Amino acid sequence: MIGLGRMGSNMARRLARAGHSCVVFDQSDAAVRALADDGATAATSAVDLVAKLPVPRVVWMMVPAAAVDALLQTLLAGLSPGDIVIDGGNSHYADDMRREQELKARGVRYLDVGTSGGLWGLERGYCLMIGGDTQAVQQVEPILSALAQSAGAASITASTAARGFLHVGSSGAGHFVKMVHNGIEYGLMAAYAEGFNLLHRAGQPPQKRAADAETAPTRAQMPRAMNVRLDQIAELWRHGSVVSSWLLDLLAGQLAESPGLEKFAGHVADSGEGRWTVEAAIEAGVPVPVLATALFARFTSRGESEFANRTLSAMRLGFGGHQEKSAAPGT
Repeated sequence: MIGLGRMGSNMARRLARAGHSCVVFDQSDAAVRALADDGATAATSAVDLVAKLPVPRVVWMMVPAAAVDALLQTLLAGLSPGDIVIDGGNSHYADDMRREQELKARGVRYLDVGTSGGLWGLERGYCLMIGGDTQAVQQVEPILSALAQSAGAASITASTAARGFLHVGSSGAGHFVKMVHNGIEYGLMAAYAEGFNLLHRAGQPPQKRAADAETAPTRAQMPRAMNVRLDQIAELWRHGSVVSSWLLDLLAGQLAESPGLEKFAGHVADSGEGRWTVEAAIEAGVPVPVLATALFARFTSRGESEFANRTLSAMRLGFGGHQEKSAAPGT
């Protein structure tokens, strides 16, 4: 296992719990020592890790997408025909297709494994979406089974999907399915965020609205008594509601700790998969308006629409003499 960050370290621990022997490396010496204390074999470099693995080797990379190509070049010097390299990060599927061909020419097999499970994967297990050579997938199935959410559980069908892992196609297919998975995740999170934002506003005292040409009148009526406690609403919806989900469970935990979510600034990052999902949808001519809007909302959260908003104010001033009004807190 190369890359012992938030997911890689716990994946190595889960494999060790299932009886697998792991050789581990990371740029952080502390991360390597922590896994060595848990029984893993420490490596001092990627080259040293390859040297310490029995043949045929299985090397699982959990590194940022931008670091994969350089790491592969380092590994190739020590890899042998029949070895298997797995990219469990969030690479672009087109890069997987290229890498698979490059490694195939050297007799090394390459699998792309979209991995979902986050910080909770050590206990809950992971959802694994696998692309690549069928024989290579079969060879590493004991590893996949150990990592998956329902490791060793019997399935009512011949598919391994009920056990938490699935071979979804040729090279690139694993990361393609994971990309769409993350695009859907963007949309789900945005829906929760918008709904709770409306509840948050409804739970505040009504604001007096100015009676002038720059303020839209409203006839919206709210219930006279809105005792909205967001932590309790989230907890309520976790029980029997059709919108219950693990994402809601996680949100409920945060709201219970801090109903106002004061420790968050609301600058939401996107790590690439949402963008790639929208790009793929455009290429395929498939409408994904919810996923696209959720992605653009993340851009807005980071201030990327600030100049556009100033442009709107400038045009309103130009055609109608509308003076910009600063929003008062809570309005």
